[in-house]
Amino acid sequence: MSNPKSDSTSTTPDVGPQASAADAPEHSSPGTYSAKGKEFTRDTRYLSDRITRDGRPVEDPEVRTWPVEPGRYRLVVARACPWAHRSIIVRRLLGLEDALSMAVCGPVHDERSWTFDKAPGGVDPVLGYERLQQAYFARDPEYPRGITVPALVDIETKAVVTNDYPSITLDFSTEWAEFHREGAPDLYPEALRADMDDVMRFVYTEINNGVYRCGFAGSQEAYDTAYARLFTALDKISERLETRRFLMGETITEADVRLFTTLVRFDAVYHGHFKCNRQKLSEMPVLWAYARDLFQTPGFGDTVDFVDIKRHYYEVHRDLNPLGIVPLGPDLQNWLSPHGRESFGGNPFGDGTPPGEVIDPVEEGHGLV
Repeated sequence: MSNPKSDSTSTTPDVGPQASAADAPEHSSPGTYSAKGKEFTRDTRYLSDRITRDGRPVEDPEVRTWPVEPGRYRLVVARACPWAHRSIIVRRLLGLEDALSMAVCGPVHDERSWTFDKAPGGVDPVLGYERLQQAYFARDPEYPRGITVPALVDIETKAVVTNDYPSITLDFSTEWAEFHREGAPDLYPEALRADMDDVMRFVYTEINNGVYRCGFAGSQEAYDTAYARLFTALDKISERLETRRFLMGETITEADVRLFTTLVRFDAVYHGHFKCNRQKLSEMPVLWAYARDLFQTPGFGDTVDFVDIKRHYYEVHRDLNPLGIVPLGPDLQNWLSPHGRESFGGNPFGDGTPPGEVIDPVEEGHGLV
């Protein structure tokens, strides 16, 4: 593949909101995500191991590889998290549920990060853990960085294999192909990869991470710069989508997945909580219609948990929302209104078919689909 780590090659150096005290003391206090007087930056250093077909090596000799084996690994996610949400969508679109089980963390965490509080007794039934942190420490008892989702865990050793989320989803498309469902879409078409990598890099740098630069800005100047940069990027993507149904043309690709997980959180969280408030998504006609088109496509809207999304941001980011009050609005039923994007033609799944019945449904009352 031409650039499997499109997210990690942004032009902006980053230190993450869950960075350890050793990496970023200003982010080490529970509920503290912004650093006074500073721009927000994200730590892009992840466990770079890859799960590949037969454990074959990859171009980077420093990257350890593990073999694709159905039933060997467990995907740990939180529906609240946009980075983990990508892996939930891609797993469902490709039909990997039988080959790769999934554990879902709750939306709220403390300084020790994600917990399995949604599982019976608060313990994941497969890993036997209360916290994802335990899987990281099983790999490295001195693990120094953030306990992040998504993470792939080796069920036998109960240790994290990788949390390199850009590679995880692209590898689902390329390395796990033997276990795709019949009719699975090609989310990373070889003929489009060079252009697609550029698009995904832009989406990550300017939009996925752009909302966080606004929300966690530590000064007025940093916020003003981040705000202008974000909406310039949204306008550019809107222009691209004026003449095509999806980012790469007539069918969905991973580029659409990556943009969707930010757009679906925009009005519920980013517009108010992160002060991304030039317009709501629902006031940007092209992007709003595009996002509804995806939301109403099987594999997208049926993975969205608006309750967990709102609880996570408003309860966890206590420096932004000290009382942890979760707003009741906005009304989200408009996600189901007609979008009109069929007029561009194309088929979301190309020559393939939609995914079947939802295997791991969103909690009742938490979604719209």
